Amino acid sequence: MKFSGEYNVSIDLKGRISVPASFREELRDTYASDGLFVTKYKNGLVAYPPKRWDEICAKVFAMEPGPLREANLRNRIAPAKECTFNAQGRIQIPQSLREHAGLDKDVVVIGMFEKIEIWSQQAHAQIAAASEALLDEDAQGQADLGF
Repeated sequence: MKFSGEYNVSIDLKGRISVPASFREELRDTYASDGLFVTKYKNGLVAYPPKRWDEICAKVFAMEPGPLREANLRNRIAPAKECTFNAQGRIQIPQSLREHAGLDKDVVVIGMFEKIEIWSQQAHAQIAAASEALLDEDAQGQADLGF
């Protein structure tokens, strides 16, 4: 189970993006799936294979009742949509999710091992810069990892 790589893709007028072939192969081979659950994540989107999505939902439903459980249900679980692949390997991102992520034309799709992130180019540049700054603060830890 591994999604890896960073891909620049375009979103078409119908709101469809092409998912990299290696990601589709991983979904078929490991998950026997032809779709993803896509939901809101920060100022972008995140997509999970159905089996992994079910595990996440189970964890949220098992949380103690309260504000954090409600926030997860409202902001992560409720907006999620199952998106299946068409014959060209594209998924249609619902309008509400496109608006949340500010997806216009140029999109960045990133494999994050167990999940796939989907960002506008602008949001990706911001999150990548913030991540790099965080890594810079941990120079020894990065050296210990071999970076």
